[in-house]
Amino acid sequence: MYISMASGMQWTAVDDVEIRLYVDETGKSGVLCKKGEKMLKSIPSRLGKHAYVLEVKDANKKLKDQYLRAKKLMEVSMEDGAYFTAAEAVGLMNNPVVRAILRTLVFIRGEDTEFLILEDKTGPITKLKMRAWDGSMKELEENDSIRIAHPLDFYQMGIWHSYQKYLFDNQICQPFKQVFRELYVKLAEELGQKSSRMFAGNQIQPQKTVACLKGRRWIADYEEGLQKIYYKENIIARIYALADWFSPSDVEAPTLEWVEFSDRKTFEALKIEQVPDLIYSEVMRDVDLAMSVAHAGGVDPQTSHSTIEMRRAIVEFNLPLFRLNNVTLKDSHALIQGKRGNYNVHLGSGVVHQEGGAMLNILPVHSQKRGKLFLPFVDEDPKTAEIMSKIVLLAEDAKIKDPFILEQIKGSY
Repeated sequence: MYISMASGMQWTAVDDVEIRLYVDETGKSGVLCKKGEKMLKSIPSRLGKHAYVLEVKDANKKLKDQYLRAKKLMEVSMEDGAYFTAAEAVGLMNNPVVRAILRTLVFIRGEDTEFLILEDKTGPITKLKMRAWDGSMKELEENDSIRIAHPLDFYQMGIWHSYQKYLFDNQICQPFKQVFRELYVKLAEELGQKSSRMFAGNQIQPQKTVACLKGRRWIADYEEGLQKIYYKENIIARIYALADWFSPSDVEAPTLEWVEFSDRKTFEALKIEQVPDLIYSEVMRDVDLAMSVAHAGGVDPQTSHSTIEMRRAIVEFNLPLFRLNNVTLKDSHALIQGKRGNYNVHLGSGVVHQEGGAMLNILPVHSQKRGKLFLPFVDEDPKTAEIMSKIVLLAEDAKIKDPFILEQIKGSY
């Protein structure tokens, strides 16, 4: 870059117009152009080959690349639980691109479980000030260590809902999913096992799966399949799929079987309880993402737009029949306000998440006789019946007696 960042941000005359770089509050950069007091939509084409214009455009491209790299780096830092000092954060905050990313994230200070948000202000920053969701302010010393908080931290401290509400009330849009990130916790039946079968039985397209997970630090190995390596913890995560060897591989898509973890040095399989909770959650989130994006057939029939719209109409018609007034429909989810907690049910996959909590594993029993739950205006679709059953169950969660479900619900009751 031939021009400095400071000079590029100043209006500079080029023939009869003025141009300058800008970075908005979200960290996105662009080039402004004006003629007199009138702002132009773009730089006149006749100036396209002007030396200074080319330098400004090149600087703008580098700022865009810097934003993408910084956003990815911060997400990886959250997933890895990486610490950095307050002094390092001050240096990052004085970069307008990085500041736009950091100012919307929630940090945790040291090991004292204080969750804080960087104070956003204009001008150079010399001291790091942070605030909690309740408005209390903290001033950090240069040597204080902080890291980007993971939903697992909110979940374990029981304050997830408070920060979700804070972001919602203040209309804060984060550069990547942090506070509203999906969280997966270990199931009771997985403890003592050396693999997880949470997503077993789903057919996936190998090429799309590899393309989807490539950006999530997964690598494809011809012998080992898909694997993700955590060098710091010396753990390897692997996804196993069962292919039908009696039919052409390009016709029959492989079926997900299990996810397992092993020691990177000894290659011995680890039991699920030996895997750090954060690594388990992120790996399961990746598998869920791949299952949705690369489902066999090009699109998961359970999450297609038409299917979701159909189920939304069915649920909408059924709510009055069940006299449920604590359920609202928004986009592809049914939002439920229960007495033990709040929940959302995906109208495509049927996956249930507790607000301020993790995914709830509520198992359907498809082998039972169909027709026990009567659904008007619908054919014999077991998935629709399953989703409606979960909505009715959670809308009246005070009546739940199943200890397996009650153990997962973390609401106050």
